[in-house]
Amino acid sequence: MPRMAERPKMPTTGGETVKLRGLCAVTLDDMLLPRLSALVKAALDGGAPFVQYRNKSAPRALRRAQAAEMLRICRGAGASLIINDDVWLAVEIGADGAHVGRGDAPGGSLLAAREALGPKRILGVSCYDDLGLAEEAAKAGADYVAFGSMFPSRTKPDTTSAPMEILDQARRFGLPVDAIGGITLENAPQLIEAGADMLAVVSDLFDAMDIKARAEAYQNLFAAAK
Repeated sequence: MPRMAERPKMPTTGGETVKLRGLCAVTLDDMLLPRLSALVKAALDGGAPFVQYRNKSAPRALRRAQAAEMLRICRGAGASLIINDDVWLAVEIGADGAHVGRGDAPGGSLLAAREALGPKRILGVSCYDDLGLAEEAAKAGADYVAFGSMFPSRTKPDTTSAPMEILDQARRFGLPVDAIGGITLENAPQLIEAGADMLAVVSDLFDAMDIKARAEAYQNLFAAAK
């Protein structure tokens, strides 16, 4: 399969460009806003370049309030906010992008998600263990493709497992590759070596005693891999 053209790096609201590489701090569902804000700020203080706001259980008004606060914090840290599973919320609050899984795009269409977000917001797509989905995402204008679960996950224990080699195989599409699921500081180096440009981490980051230090440690892995 021929290599597809790589999309340009995405501009931020400050006019700079975003390199899609590094730690993506994925928020927990059940956090009250003050605690959520404190945990995310600690990750940002540790250098996390991306936050993915994820809350599938809260009513929309609460989700909007939490997402808006996450955006405020990210702007202050020079980081990018990606909204999980809700393209319209990302557009509504002016977030930096959205990440969609199976059936989460407007009308089930990745092309519709791309159109709704416009050319200056990030579109990430969950491809699970399926390179065919990654090809569809690339053709629809995704900015990165995500695979997982790479390891058994406490957050999603019943999710699909993805083989390590899929990270390198997905590079044929010319897009940054995101790994998710069961990632720890101990197994992260093998994912980066296998081809992951981004690591989406939930428990191993936010359950750490020192979240700032844990985020710094993840970022150091990427620095060492250059």
